Amino acid sequence: MSSEQTNINEPKYINPYLGGVLLGLLVLVTVFITGRGLGASGAVKSAVVTTSNTVAPKATEANAYMCQFLSDGHSPMNSWLVFETLGLLLGGILSGIVFGRMKKFRIDKGPQISNRKRLILALIGGALFGLGSQFGRGCTSGAALSGTATFALGGVIVMFSIFGTGYLVAYFFRKFWI
Repeated sequence: MSSEQTNINEPKYINPYLGGVLLGLLVLVTVFITGRGLGASGAVKSAVVTTSNTVAPKATEANAYMCQFLSDGHSPMNSWLVFETLGLLLGGILSGIVFGRMKKFRIDKGPQISNRKRLILALIGGALFGLGSQFGRGCTSGAALSGTATFALGGVIVMFSIFGTGYLVAYFFRKFWI
């Protein structure tokens, strides 16, 4: 099989440099329009508060943290962060369709790891990310991208911490991908 034939089956992605420029422009437009940057953890918080309020309204109202997001005429789901997150999901699906990555379900992983282990590690990583976003009072997109775009020292520190930790941890998990 020639290299041309193998490239046909590989998924296509946007050029990372173009993607970076587009992401940077999106952050600037978001700061200009909303007065704050991008972030997704606020949408998750809105979904949790809404679910909790639907299932156990008295417990939600009694919770010191969650009650601050409740109001008589305003649902926590009526937030631009919720619509941003839905747009990210739909944009990812649209990108997958346009670039031919939605033809079949697949789990990206290295040859040394099973599908089950890959999904378990992804779940653990996602849970740790969610926990970290609450301790850090926001997700990486809010803290690193938007913080750096507004020249906040905390944003720069977060950006270096994220990438530095990623490089250190990648050393220990590389065997799953090679």
